[in-house]
Amino acid sequence: MTFAARMTRCPRPFDPERGAEARALLPDLAPELLELIEGTGGCSPYLLGLMHREADWLRAAFDDPEAALDGLHADLPGQDNVESALRQGKRRVALLTALADLGGVWALEEVTGRLSGFADLATDVALKAALAREVKRGKLPGMDEAALEDGAGMVVLAMGKGGARELNYSSDIDLIVLYDEARFDADAFLEARPAYIRATRRMAATLSEITAEGYVFRTDLRLRPDPSVTPVCVGMEAAERYYESLGRTWERAAYIKARPCAGDLAAGQRFLDDLRPFVWRRHLDFAAIRDAHDMRRAIRDHKGLHGPITLDGHNMKLGRGGIREVEFFTQFHQIIAGGRDPELRIRGTVPALAALADKGWVPGEVAEALTGHYRAHREVEHRLQMVNDAQTHALPSGGEGLTRIAALMGREEADLAQDIRARLTEVHEIVEHFFAREENGGGRAAPAEPCEMPDYDAEVIARWRGYPALRSSRAQEIFERLKPEILTRLARAAHPHEALLALDGFLAGLPAGVQVFSLFEANPQLIDLLGDIVGTAPDLARYLSRNASVFDAVIGGRFFAPWPGLEALCKELTAVLQNEDDYETRLDAARRWLKEWHFRVGVHHLRGLIEAEEAGMHYADIAEAVLRGLWPVVVADFSRRHGPPPGRGAVVVGMGSLGAGRLNARSDLDLIVIYDAAGVETSEGKRPLAARTYYARLTQALVTGLSAQMAEGRLYEVDMRLRPSGNQGPVATSLTAFTEYQRGEAWVWEHMALTRARVMCGDAGLAEEVTALRAEVLGQGRPAEEVMPALSEMRERIARAKAPAGPWDVKVGPGHNQDIELTVQAAALMGREISGSFEAGLAAAERIGWLPAEAGADLRAAYRLCWRVGQVAKLLSDKPLDPEAIGEGGRAFLLRETGAEDIAGLETQLEATCAAAAARIGAALALDPAALETEVDGTQMGGAETGGTEMGRTQAGPAETDGTEA
Repeated sequence: MTFAARMTRCPRPFDPERGAEARALLPDLAPELLELIEGTGGCSPYLLGLMHREADWLRAAFDDPEAALDGLHADLPGQDNVESALRQGKRRVALLTALADLGGVWALEEVTGRLSGFADLATDVALKAALAREVKRGKLPGMDEAALEDGAGMVVLAMGKGGARELNYSSDIDLIVLYDEARFDADAFLEARPAYIRATRRMAATLSEITAEGYVFRTDLRLRPDPSVTPVCVGMEAAERYYESLGRTWERAAYIKARPCAGDLAAGQRFLDDLRPFVWRRHLDFAAIRDAHDMRRAIRDHKGLHGPITLDGHNMKLGRGGIREVEFFTQFHQIIAGGRDPELRIRGTVPALAALADKGWVPGEVAEALTGHYRAHREVEHRLQMVNDAQTHALPSGGEGLTRIAALMGREEADLAQDIRARLTEVHEIVEHFFAREENGGGRAAPAEPCEMPDYDAEVIARWRGYPALRSSRAQEIFERLKPEILTRLARAAHPHEALLALDGFLAGLPAGVQVFSLFEANPQLIDLLGDIVGTAPDLARYLSRNASVFDAVIGGRFFAPWPGLEALCKELTAVLQNEDDYETRLDAARRWLKEWHFRVGVHHLRGLIEAEEAGMHYADIAEAVLRGLWPVVVADFSRRHGPPPGRGAVVVGMGSLGAGRLNARSDLDLIVIYDAAGVETSEGKRPLAARTYYARLTQALVTGLSAQMAEGRLYEVDMRLRPSGNQGPVATSLTAFTEYQRGEAWVWEHMALTRARVMCGDAGLAEEVTALRAEVLGQGRPAEEVMPALSEMRERIARAKAPAGPWDVKVGPGHNQDIELTVQAAALMGREISGSFEAGLAAAERIGWLPAEAGADLRAAYRLCWRVGQVAKLLSDKPLDPEAIGEGGRAFLLRETGAEDIAGLETQLEATCAAAAARIGAALALDPAALETEVDGTQMGGAETGGTEMGRTQAGPAETDGTEA
């Protein structure tokens, strides 16, 4: 489609005589193009001058404007006279882009993209021309002309609008020039450094000096680190050190748009990748809002841009409601959340607003409104600059200035003025609501309703000033604004003084306060959540103080949405791990992810959104997702050193409560690793290992990956004593050995444990075989004559090995969870039940005549009550449950979860319920094994094929390794 056919608008000539002059330059054009030429020349003296110089080129360019600019780009690098060629190129780009913009042929993104693309090309050509002089003079040791292809060790970063490909019509270009010190030894570096400085100065002069042919781009190098004392180009290592130690919030914001544009682009990208932790914080960064607000005020103070919005001389970039307001709003929303969500790390303003809306950080209607206003503002800005190629953003003051701009836009002056004023006003209101808390309270929720304040302990409140979290004046300032609201909300707790002490523990544990307090100030609903936690679960509050980043999960997603399920968790964690660059950061990322999800389950349980049974399943889903996500990461890292797993690989089997899909907030993981080397003797890698050694060390790597104490804590403690032969056996078991052991050597308690085994992750084919083997072994079962005596002996050994920790120990003791689980496992083994379900095990016991229905009901009631008490206990503290120690809030939570009226009644109920269950188990074990219906499909089970019943082995027994958690 021709240029003329694509036109959607056209300027009117403000000066008819100059319009006629422009028309006379190209009289043979189509009528639509002549109208565009006349209107443009009649409004812009600058563009009229370009038409005089480039009329012949323009005539041909109208046939295909995109191809014309592409051809210009292709021809420019080969020109001999770089200075002249660049200026001619700039004239042509400026003229054609302006006409495509004024005629509506190109959208805003195409206009700014074409201007930015030429800036990249011009910078690269100018840099390499300057470096070529240094190479020819031998000032860059060890380099020849071939080194110019990648910038001879230099890279130029486009910053600001250039980095975002959003250059305005008469924009200067903000550049940071870096060089790679690592290319040289100490002596060579001393010689190369001044050469790089000379090349940078020559490049800037080539671009910005005004000659008879004009200029290319005004160039600004002042965004580099500490420009008052550093040279015009800086070493990459030195720059990185600066940002790590002294970098400020405005520099973080600037690097959102940073992009390598000239020289060694790959090295520039590596530098930006290394700088990512400086720009993108791992946690939600609401503290940056205050920094942004301070920057806005500083700009207004410096430029004198206070007062109401008036169009006369209003700055469309820096003034109220202007372009910079939209950019600040967008960038600082990105800074808040971009560390957690890489999809928000977008350079362009419009696409970044769309991403923020898509992720829920900005309301869709707000993003849409700001996008429309931003586009309109940029068009006005371009027209202001087209008139005389002036780097201005100010609307004309008095006279006929706005009339000219309206003509250039093809609009009526009154309509344009009304539209600009309305857009500026709405942008200002939206952005002020986000930033200006200190001035007008925007963005803050209404304070809690007043209530009668208790006589708080003044000494507790007074000591807060001495905590690390309140060490800085910034933290003190924010907290002083928050304190009345926090204390008011705590006053509504059942026991305000206990809540105050819990808050005190939370504050005492915070290593720093600005980020957390800013988070609370921006999201007041978190104060309610904190009040619930500190008023109910002080131990959870202390955990929060050490891991306050978990609050990010409340703000960063649908925290109170329904449980997503195992597959969604696996997908999310995999994506999180893939966003990290190395092994250790992936391990820490997994730990952060786990904390957030554990926190979510704990809060849901605490607030009564889920019950103990659901919480147990959720914790188990999280653990399985961690294993699924981390196993391939561990294997890949191990394979780098020792080669891929020999043979078919391995599977990780979950045992005990993990296999049963019921964990608590502090559960460890009972695991077995089974591998199949398939006859392959050694791995193939840099440091090959024998297959058995390979899998043993791979298993140890997995255990370390899960349990090592790192910067973000640990994932899980791991217990592998349920593997064949216990502590005496290898940490990883071959499929052949595991098969032979389970078919002919395993003890009764090991087959009982197998009833709750489940493959978590690993090779799919191997997983199917292990699952089939488990079904085969359990399908054969064990006769009651073996199982019942073995169960009796297990119970006795457990009783001798470990006494209950007190009346509230719901795990150990007759009729408690461990006892009930062993009984159900025994029933499943005798009844050849392979599902692993607690209910299916009880059904099997009834089916074979071992436990009558009423006995099953008693066991079920005891198990459910113990589980609920245990889940509450583990959520509130890592110590044995003591109702006096958990406070009134904790006791209320415990009573709500169990349905009891008071603690004394609950203790009596727990004792009676467990005693009933113990009596039922004792009665079952007193039965004659021969009387049980243990035949399946007419085949009587025997013990000859399935191993003996001795319990005297030296390996770990069920007292230590049953894997149950209550």
